[in-house]
Amino acid sequence: MNPILIEVLRGGAVESRHAGALAIVDASGAVHTALGDIERPIFPRSAVKLLQALPLVASGAAEAFALTDAELALACASHSGEPEHVATAAGVLAKLGLDAGALECGTQWPSREPVLRGMLARGEVAGSLHNNCSGKHGGFICVACLMARNAGAEPAEFVRGYVAAEHQVMREVTAALSATTGMDMDTLPRGIDGCSIPTYAVPLRALALAFARCGTGHGLTDGNARAARRLRQAAAAAPFMVGGTDRFDTRVMQAFGERVFCKIGAEGVYCAALPELGLGIALKVDDGAVRAAEGAIAAVVAALLRTEDELLRGYSQLVLRNWRGIEVGSLRPAEALTRALAPRH
Repeated sequence: MNPILIEVLRGGAVESRHAGALAIVDASGAVHTALGDIERPIFPRSAVKLLQALPLVASGAAEAFALTDAELALACASHSGEPEHVATAAGVLAKLGLDAGALECGTQWPSREPVLRGMLARGEVAGSLHNNCSGKHGGFICVACLMARNAGAEPAEFVRGYVAAEHQVMREVTAALSATTGMDMDTLPRGIDGCSIPTYAVPLRALALAFARCGTGHGLTDGNARAARRLRQAAAAAPFMVGGTDRFDTRVMQAFGERVFCKIGAEGVYCAALPELGLGIALKVDDGAVRAAEGAIAAVVAALLRTEDELLRGYSQLVLRNWRGIEVGSLRPAEALTRALAPRH
């Protein structure tokens, strides 16, 4: 059974406990910290969008279609569906001579409540550009269009069905996942993600290794190392695109720049790269609680960087208030996590 990572208190008493596992690994594969079962395969979902975007740059598609920092950051994003996100995703497709009809990620309403309310007030409807994965899918379509150009094929025909595991684009994405994690994706449990692409269950240890490699370039081909560096630089230059207003990933990368690349995944998963330390991080909160996952990753990053940063502490030592603004409790790292992150002498 995994240890408790996060506790939620109300009136000084523990109200909830969130168990989970944590892996911190360097680019050689050496385990820096292991807490809980780091060998059990878990679905990282959107936490690996950086890895899934590697072919976009490594293939030459990003250069061929002159993608900007904002467009590359959006390719790694789980965005809030705000107007800037929608316009940027549409801009990528326009460069390809395509429109939102090419996207196969599905329709999703914006997660940013003021944006959602505004759309409803104006009688607008959501579309695939609002989907939090539209930037990632735009990147996939860029790769497909370059493949079509090189093959002398019609882009629209080549793009169709790009989300299928057997499509050439998804084969490239799967190869990037295998190369970075050191795991053969074909041997792992496979499902279908919320945006319809394949998703693979990968051990936390291997996910942390992938992010250590992407943070340092060690253990990667030259093409993937350059791609990882370019994508991290883009996210640091345009962090709003990776999440959005008041989103954890955006706020952390705004504060730390290239020192931290972090990415949330569904169901309580977080992955991060700390390039200056040569470390990758992967954690999973067993019950899928986002608030607990944010608190845990904030505590981990703060401990590793040895910083008392107020932003990170605001998540790892979160003060809970009721609808009247009255302080009613707090969130804190549990003893097992605190002990695992204690400074080493």
